[in-house]
Parts: sequence; C-alpha cells; structure tokens
Amino acid sequence: MDAERGPTSLSGLLARVRQAGQHEGSISLGAILETVGRRSFAPFLLLAGLITLAPLVGDIPGMPTLMASLVLLAGGQLLLGRRRIWLPRWLLERRISRERFHRLLGWLEHPAGWTDRLLHQRLTALTRPPAHVVVAVVCLVIALAMPPMEFIPFSANGAGLALTLFGLALLADDGLFALAGYLLTGGTLAVVVFSLT
Repeated sequence: MDAERGPTSLSGLLARVRQAGQHEGSISLGAILETVGRRSFAPFLLLAGLITLAPLVGDIPGMPTLMASLVLLAGGQLLLGRRRIWLPRWLLERRISRERFHRLLGWLEHPAGWTDRLLHQRLTALTRPPAHVVVAVVCLVIALAMPPMEFIPFSANGAGLALTLFGLALLADDGLFALAGYLLTGGTLAVVVFSLT
C-alpha cells in the first residue's frame, strides 16, 4: 500500500501512526502525518476526530482548536483541488509526549477492530466525487464551530465524533457513516447554537 495514498481502515491508520517518531521522546504532528500520507483528506479527519475524542489528549485546553486548524487547512486545500496537503511549520511542529501518544493508541486499538468490521462499501454516492466536496464543506463548518465548543460541555466530543465518522466514510467509501456524520453534525451544531443564544 502506497504511503501517500494513506491507509484504508482504522486499524491500518493506527498501525501507520504507531511508526511515527520511533526514536524521539516526543512526537510531532508532522511525523504523524508523514506516516499516513498527505494526499488523502480521510486520515486528516480521522486524526483530528480521534484526538478530539480521546480522554487523554482531547481534554488538553486548546487541543480542539488545534485540531480545527488542521481540518480547516486540509479541507480548504481539498476544495482548492490541491493533490498534496500543505501545512505550516508551526502546526507540524506541535508535539505530544511519547507516553501520552502510546496511551492514546492503546485506547483506540480495541474499538478500531470492531469499527473496521462495521465498515462496508455502500451508499457510495455520499462519499465519491462530487459528494466528497459536500463532506469537506460540512467538516469546515464543524472546524469553525470548534473553538467556542471548548466552553460548552461535551460539544467538542460531538464534533470529534462527527469528524471521525466522516473520516471513516471517506476511508472505506461507506456512505452510511457519512449519513451518520451529517446527522450528528446537525445535532451538535444545534446544541452549540442553543447554548450561545
């Protein structure tokens, strides 16, 4: 499997990510992204979603906003038609301790197995061009809403789960997961709007 194409399952993504920064005390976002490739939007969504969801990492103040920046930059470039996603140095150099990183992977590995068993190619009209553009636009809306979500309990978790669902949908060409992502996005944004008004 070509590293630039990215993995095609959640377990495959985690296996790739585990290889990042093997000889460093802390691991940069750039090292993580290089292991999964920068030609596919799906790994970016999955990483942002899973990190936002994870109790060991997603609860760090500012982390949801950082992941929102990742989605905004990657999604914007997808809409502009770039074939390889560029990210600024300040974002690529953000680091996480190796211990926390491996705890996160351990937390994710068990659910990854049963999640992969749920993924199938279906309702592909919701994931294949031009529908992937709609997914990107919705993910940009989620990312724009994430900074205020840091002040609304559990809303960032909804955003993280929605990004994860969209990432899985694009990864496995599974439109049912995309549909679930749309529904969850609507519910999460409704909670945010209600909380801010």
